[in-house]
Amino acid sequence: MQDKWSLRLIRVAAIFGLIGTVLGSHMAGAGSYAFRPIHAHILLVGWLSVFSWGVFYKIYRVRAKKLLTVQGWTGIVGAIGLTAGMWLQFMQPFNINETFSLIFYIVGGTVLLVSFALFVIVTFMVEKTKAVR
Repeated sequence: MQDKWSLRLIRVAAIFGLIGTVLGSHMAGAGSYAFRPIHAHILLVGWLSVFSWGVFYKIYRVRAKKLLTVQGWTGIVGAIGLTAGMWLQFMQPFNINETFSLIFYIVGGTVLLVSFALFVIVTFMVEKTKAVR
């Protein structure tokens, strides 16, 4: 199960990486940097953080498998929620109610914050192995 989560998180990170770089390329080509904060969060949260979690789960064995699953889902949902909410809030692409977009943004960020807190706990729940000589 842990290997599935590792690959799942790395795949999600790759999608975020592609979206972030396409967005950066678009900004450079258009000469407009309106997407700058969204671009940065897509790459930092979606690409870097989610990728790091996937690599951690590949390298270390975690004792708490259910906690790993909760952390993985909150990470994915939070990264999508934060970045999509940020896009809805700042860019207002569909003239969505500002209160809705703000709540979407806040809930996404809060779920991501929970995921980071869970990851801290997960790092203390790794199986102890003997060092290879």
